[in-house]
Amino acid sequence: MILGSYAFAEEVADLVRESGHDLAGFVENWDRDRCTAPFLGLPVTWIDDAAPLAAEHEAVCSIGSTQRRGFVEQAAAVGFGFGQVRHSSALISETSSLGEGSIASARVVVAAATTIGCHVILNRGVMVGHHTTVGDYVTISPGANVAGKVTIGDGSYIGMGAIVLDGRAIGPGAVVGAGAVVTRDVPPNVQVQGVPARVVKEGVDGR
Repeated sequence: MILGSYAFAEEVADLVRESGHDLAGFVENWDRDRCTAPFLGLPVTWIDDAAPLAAEHEAVCSIGSTQRRGFVEQAAAVGFGFGQVRHSSALISETSSLGEGSIASARVVVAAATTIGCHVILNRGVMVGHHTTVGDYVTISPGANVAGKVTIGDGSYIGMGAIVLDGRAIGPGAVVGAGAVVTRDVPPNVQVQGVPARVVKEGVDGR
């Protein structure tokens, strides 16, 4: 089952099928009207009515922002376990790990001795270097390149095409803007942009 029924859910549905999994349907928690008609030809079930499905199906969340935590917690509360989605072209080192509920899209590369947390989205063409730790509920956008020995805190967001240099730390809840080059550590709950990346906003929450 896919949590969510909006645009990114269509991409996740493709990844699920291309990864060799069967897709049973979608679960919605935002707009109950979306449960009145099929989505991509499959049923959409309201979260409060989804407990009977949880006994036989695993779930993965298609909310692209790091605010998916709430939906995941709702799904867990009604009994869902969480699977992984790895596209056939994703290359993940045998010495690395991918947490439950996480998605590794097409052409993702994860190097050796790296830990990817739970409910992480590694979007198209993401590269993650060796001995890196990616926390839970992190989104790494298409084409981002994370070097070795990097630490990325829970709920942070790495924008499209961003570069994080070796050994840097991205604090929990931080946002790295598209195309930014991170040359120094990023504090928690700030947004950085530019080359080199500089703080442009404080008090953010991984959005």
